[in-house]
Amino acid sequence: MKQNNFSHRYLLFLILLLPFFAFSQTTLTGTVIGEAGETVPFVNVIEKGTSNGTTTDVDGKFTIDVGEVPVVLVFSSLGFESQEFRAINRNPINITLGESAQALEEVVVTGLATSVKRTNSANAVASLSAEQITGTTPPPTLDGALYGKFPGAVVNANSGAPGGGLSVKLRGATSIQGNTQPLYIIDGVYVDNSSIAAGLNTVSAASAGGSASNQDNPTNRIADINPEDIANIEILKGASAAAIYGSRAAAGVVIITTKRGKAGETKFRFSQTTGWSEAINLLGVRDYTEERVLESFGEADLIAYRAARDAGRLVDYEDEIFGEKGIISITNFNMSGGSEKTKFFAGVTHNNEKGIVLNTGYEKTSLRLNLDHNPEDFLKFTLSSNYIYSSSDRGFFNNDNSGTTIGIALTRTRPWDQLFPNEDGIYPDHPNNGSNPLQTRDLVTNRETVNRLIMGGTANLDIYRADNSNLELILRGGIDFYGQQSRAIFPKELQFQKLSNGGLNGVSAQGDTQNKNYNLSAFLVHNYFTDSDINFRTQFGLTREYFNQNTELITATGLVASETNVDQAANTGVNQTRLLQEDSGFFAQEEVNFKDMFIATVGVRGDKSSNNGDANELFYYPKASLAVNLNEFDFWNEGSAWNQLKLRAAYGEAGNFPPFGALFTSYNAFTTDGILGISLIGVRGDANLKSERQKELEFGTDIGFFNGRVNLSATYYIKTIDDLILQANLEPTTGFTSQFVNAGSLENKGIEIGLNTTPILTDDIQWNLGINFFKNQSEVTQLDVPAFNTGAFGPSLGSFRIEEGQSATQIVGAYPEGLRVIGDAEPDFQMGFNSDLKYKDLQFTMLWQWKNGGDNVNLTTLLTDLNRTSHDYDDFGADPSGELPNGEYRPGAPPEVHVEDASYVRLREVGLYYTLQSEVLAGILNGSIDSIKFGVSGTNVLNFFDYNSYDPEVSNFGGGSIFTGVDVLPFPSSKRFLFNVSVNF
Repeated sequence: MKQNNFSHRYLLFLILLLPFFAFSQTTLTGTVIGEAGETVPFVNVIEKGTSNGTTTDVDGKFTIDVGEVPVVLVFSSLGFESQEFRAINRNPINITLGESAQALEEVVVTGLATSVKRTNSANAVASLSAEQITGTTPPPTLDGALYGKFPGAVVNANSGAPGGGLSVKLRGATSIQGNTQPLYIIDGVYVDNSSIAAGLNTVSAASAGGSASNQDNPTNRIADINPEDIANIEILKGASAAAIYGSRAAAGVVIITTKRGKAGETKFRFSQTTGWSEAINLLGVRDYTEERVLESFGEADLIAYRAARDAGRLVDYEDEIFGEKGIISITNFNMSGGSEKTKFFAGVTHNNEKGIVLNTGYEKTSLRLNLDHNPEDFLKFTLSSNYIYSSSDRGFFNNDNSGTTIGIALTRTRPWDQLFPNEDGIYPDHPNNGSNPLQTRDLVTNRETVNRLIMGGTANLDIYRADNSNLELILRGGIDFYGQQSRAIFPKELQFQKLSNGGLNGVSAQGDTQNKNYNLSAFLVHNYFTDSDINFRTQFGLTREYFNQNTELITATGLVASETNVDQAANTGVNQTRLLQEDSGFFAQEEVNFKDMFIATVGVRGDKSSNNGDANELFYYPKASLAVNLNEFDFWNEGSAWNQLKLRAAYGEAGNFPPFGALFTSYNAFTTDGILGISLIGVRGDANLKSERQKELEFGTDIGFFNGRVNLSATYYIKTIDDLILQANLEPTTGFTSQFVNAGSLENKGIEIGLNTTPILTDDIQWNLGINFFKNQSEVTQLDVPAFNTGAFGPSLGSFRIEEGQSATQIVGAYPEGLRVIGDAEPDFQMGFNSDLKYKDLQFTMLWQWKNGGDNVNLTTLLTDLNRTSHDYDDFGADPSGELPNGEYRPGAPPEVHVEDASYVRLREVGLYYTLQSEVLAGILNGSIDSIKFGVSGTNVLNFFDYNSYDPEVSNFGGGSIFTGVDVLPFPSSKRFLFNVSVNF
């Protein structure tokens, strides 16, 4: 290192006899650190206005010779905001670089403890920043923020009820009867995303037997997470990227990082959002005439119709049920700050959202505290903590076989029926149905309450640092604990609960779930930098995960008086479901980087689990990838408009555990004459059952030109799932009805394209425009059991069918000549269009989504037809011959009539904001406020589809399977209109 020594310079002056100032040089030294206190290597340090520069070493230290001081140095690095510093003396310079707004999109996960520059990544990993998640409009739930923002994901709302209920599927079908939802990890904590039924099936009888059903459509627990707390989300869409997570990663991994504090003055932010929600699409009432009433319902109804019409008492009961404008209020306050050693982020958010149906709604309070502490330069601690309380009232909807849900009762309701309570609050019985939907709406309770604590911590220890290498130890742990209570109360005064009507005299179904997950891990990460510009990064780690969920559901019928306690009933039944699992494993990975030209990675994950037949057997999941940055080669023309051309390929494997109860045979207990016994439940266990194994090969290219103003990413993938777990029928002589077996293979092929551009970039105007496109096709390539129908209500109405050589999501119908393919739930393609236009302090942002193709089994229309109440009952068009009106033709029509195209185009998000900056506010508020941002926004504001029901985005069977798109009188989806204001101070 050159020393700033005056005597040397003086000697040079004597020898050369030149003026001292002509040859004077100053050597400046310093250190660059990040906001978390870590040193930042490879930062560019440039003398402003010149080409003189250097970079920081692995310890963040730099040395630069300048002609004279004062001088302005410019510090810049990928992922950080550029910073200028005016050096006026020769003292050591300490610079803190803050992360840029785009930083979190510029690095992606490559290991359990490391990341890499996006420009060097060999995988198409999608990233969403905080601005993309909440910047346009506050999403209803966290998973609701994923719609249309990146290629490769199909997001479906299973129900429009407040509090969520969505399914996220990445790169097509990943299992037939196993888990299809991605693994969610928040700040290193494995978080649970269960959907736990409340026991409504006791009343609805939607599925045969039992007291819980996947048709209950409960909330999925990822809805608990507060979107306002999120800094960024990374989505590992397939095994080529997610192999490092092993046995739980077959359906993909969603990695969520929450906001953290920054050193400096404490900053505060307050925001308030107020608005309302309303139904996206109401179907309307049939156009009744006297002739139609008489023909459809008879003389008695004609008399009632005339009386109600003449008195002005015809009621649109659909609007009465679904026509509410649910008031929305979202309040958020957070603060962040700290010193160079200790930083904090703290926030509280309260959501209170009413539904479009009376007595439905969602309320949530979230408290967060994140801490970062650097007691020494070589040691760093982080803590993430989040407490959530939520309560959702979801009403009584969806399919039933007892005529009791609100939707089913509505199909049998006519505008002249008198269903309102009298002055004493007594509801009349429905004249045409076993339940009065207004009474059900007003008196039934279906509530979920959750208390949840998520905590995670990390310790980073620099074991040693040298000029060309360093070794870091990373310790990480996390816990996800929650208690969920469900209360489904059906009072005895309900029409369908009265004993005289064959009811149960009141039902109280009370569920309690205790969920405890925790995970521990330790990693060693070694970096080695050679003189030949070949850098090696080696990492090795051990992991341990524990999962413990206990659900108890008590169902009581025959309630005494007005009691709802389950012990105050004539009959009680108890179900308990315990899910216990312990996983452990290791992970090893080697990354080699040659001058950012070639970046190669190889790794392996080894897992063992108590959920395997042999709990000590290790299953290995390898990965390998290569990225080639052609723009880093010497032949690349620096003056070219093309600034990136990367070719990439990646391969990886991941697993999917067998369903609980598949490995071992379970029994039920019973008593006969006081003698205790056990009986088979019908499913035979198989301890040799293997986990499903996903293998994915991905190819792609990333192209950037015009100085980064146009970026294109294209990916093609082939994903196979071997050892498919299916439930096969057994011969009755075995004493069992079925058994889970490894009996097939499934293949997905797809293409993903993302284009991001900045067409306009001036001092006053900036316009960012993005388009994403993806298409996936699945095929059952091997099936070792006979083809079978599943996932709907039979081929006479349209049923999903698993068949070798066919799509995994095909829909078949029954015809005289046999089964025929009549549809497919897989979309032909999906596209997202986002636009962000800024003019000075005015911003207009919108996101459009186009889903083309994909079919639903629409039984909502069928049920209204059967009850002669369809809004289009008297229209023509369904009957190819043109002889019968729709309502008469459809009930007896071929199955394809009930399978409808579920395409749509919708304005998912839109926002218009204006920001008052500190310069404007300084004269008004004495500089105490940095900015005020206010505006209007909305979700699902515009919707275009031909689908003949409330919304083509629906799933009667929830999000736990690939068989989405079954429509049976759901809670209709909503659109939201919001007014927003936020203050930074």
